[in-house]
Amino acid sequence: MKQTHFLFIFLSLLSCNPNKKEVSSPQIVQELYTFSEPGVVFGQPYLFTAPSGVVYLSWIERVNEVNKMMYSERSDGNWSPPRTIVTGTDWFVNWADYPQLAAFEDGTLVAFYLRKSSPSTFSYDIMLTFSLDGENWSEPFALHDDGTHTEHGFVSMLPWGENMFFTWLDGRHTSGGGHHDHDHGGAMTLRAAVLNTEGAKLVEWELDDRVCDCCQTTSSMGADGPVVFYRDRSAEEVRDIYWVAYEGTDWSSPMPIYNDFWEIAGCPVNGPRSASLNGQSAVTWFSGAKGKSTVKTAFFEKAQNHFGEAILIDLGKPTGRVDMLMLEDNVALVSWLEEGGIYLRTVDKSGKKSEPLLVGNISGTRSSGFPQMTDEAHHVILAWTDDSEDTATIQTVQIRKDLLPRP
Repeated sequence: MKQTHFLFIFLSLLSCNPNKKEVSSPQIVQELYTFSEPGVVFGQPYLFTAPSGVVYLSWIERVNEVNKMMYSERSDGNWSPPRTIVTGTDWFVNWADYPQLAAFEDGTLVAFYLRKSSPSTFSYDIMLTFSLDGENWSEPFALHDDGTHTEHGFVSMLPWGENMFFTWLDGRHTSGGGHHDHDHGGAMTLRAAVLNTEGAKLVEWELDDRVCDCCQTTSSMGADGPVVFYRDRSAEEVRDIYWVAYEGTDWSSPMPIYNDFWEIAGCPVNGPRSASLNGQSAVTWFSGAKGKSTVKTAFFEKAQNHFGEAILIDLGKPTGRVDMLMLEDNVALVSWLEEGGIYLRTVDKSGKKSEPLLVGNISGTRSSGFPQMTDEAHHVILAWTDDSEDTATIQTVQIRKDLLPRP
């Protein structure tokens, strides 16, 4: 690993797009640490803020055919020495379907990764492992119990009281179909479950019986329980973002966030991200409807029990790969990729937006993955894969919240 000095990144005023107005002063993006090691390929970072406020970063290190899931936690403003969670040679490693680490309310850690279940390319299971101390990890086991040699992945984890809520895409009905082409088998489904700290499954549901095959799921805590967001798939191949909410005893029916009417034959591999604060949910997503790439955000309108108008976030040519968090009631921070840059922008429920902030450069290739963002007390932490050299590294930065541009 390579330690970098703390410094401020000077953001350029120049841009190939004259319509962009990038914040360049004050220089607020502070480098933290570059995770790297000669001969080791780093990738698939994921950030998570525990109920206790501790920030965790997980990632994959690859040497030849051996994959290791690693993690580090923030302590006194620094990253701790990396620890190994699990190692394997039979994993399904995907640029968009990355492993994750989360923490229960009592501090118990849980991580998942994808392991091949047969020689077939798209046949893999979601494997869970638990730890009480962050050093010793339990024997991995599958989150799902269908036993089919099909796709399972795109998990989101959300602490729910003393338990953990899981959402994932489940291909148990697709046997006989191929990747992105399940018509000869069945459709990809959206499922959810609640597990306790010992790994016991307390309840499981099927939330939607036909969804897009390989876009990330996301969940946040609403007023009555989890709210799940995902990319739907209609019989006419319209793939818009939908949501379902736990309503105290059961789940609501799937509903669109916004009718983009994006008709596309294959999966765009570009899922939504959501966040919530005090039961107020918001969601950000990418769409390519009508040949126009856009990134949009919407806030939940509790009185009407639906999401409000879609607020356009991007600068005109986004790639998507979004993330978001809530800064305060009715104010969100959104990140996205556009023309080789990672951008941030704050937006409020009324539709007011700050000027965009260019955080860093990124190749935008598949190996650069999905930049991650999370909340740490007075800072926002970001992490992404830098694949500009022969072996990829993971960059981490922080931004003081009080220096973020506001609407």
